Parts: sequence; C-alpha cells; structure tokens
Amino acid sequence: QVQLVESGGGLVQAGGSLRLSCAASGRTFSSYGMGWFRQAPGKEREFVARITFSGGGTYYADSVKGRFTISRDRAKNAVYLQMNSLKPEDTAVYYCNTIPPHSDYWGQGTQVTVSS
Repeated sequence: QVQLVESGGGLVQAGGSLRLSCAASGRTFSSYGMGWFRQAPGKEREFVARITFSGGGTYYADSVKGRFTISRDRAKNAVYLQMNSLKPEDTAVYYCNTIPPHSDYWGQGTQVTVSS
C-alpha cells in the first residue's frame, strides 16, 4: 500500500520555525517531482512548494517565498519543508504529494498552528 505520512507540525509563535517531514512507503518516489500543499480552515487546499525529481529545482508560492525551503532525500524516499519566520496566516494542515498530485496519495497531513 502506497502511503505518504507527514509529521513535524505543532504550535509555534509567530516568527518561529518548524521542519516538516514526509515519509513515503509502498513505492519509491525518487523519479517524481514532489510537493507540499496546505489547507487552512474554510479554504481550498493550495500549493506551497515543489521540488524536481533530482532535487535540482525548487518552486514556491509567493506567500512563502524566502521563508520556506523544500528539500528531499531520494535515498530515504523523504521530502522536507523547512519553515522559518512563520506567520499566523501559515496556520493550516500541511500535506505532501507527487507533482501533479495523485488523489490516492493524500495522507492525514500535519497540523501547523502559528500564534500571534
């Protein structure tokens, strides 16, 4: 069974940092671009960041550019999201998935709450 499991979320004050992890099992994702997405209460899920299969290219939503960094470890079949200078508007459930997203791969996500 293919699974993407997100972890690393939590409650943090504005200006703080968190590092999210996405662990893949059931298949290797080393040949896929991978991405992070988030969904805030009452809002649609939105794109946050993505990384190419090689790890050589990264792209970010304007709202997180300069504050978030996506990376991957192909050997560990894992993807990470380093989040710095967090803002209350970053509060959401964060998910990882392939690029483009596969409907079967959405996991439970990890909650990030940023207090002001």
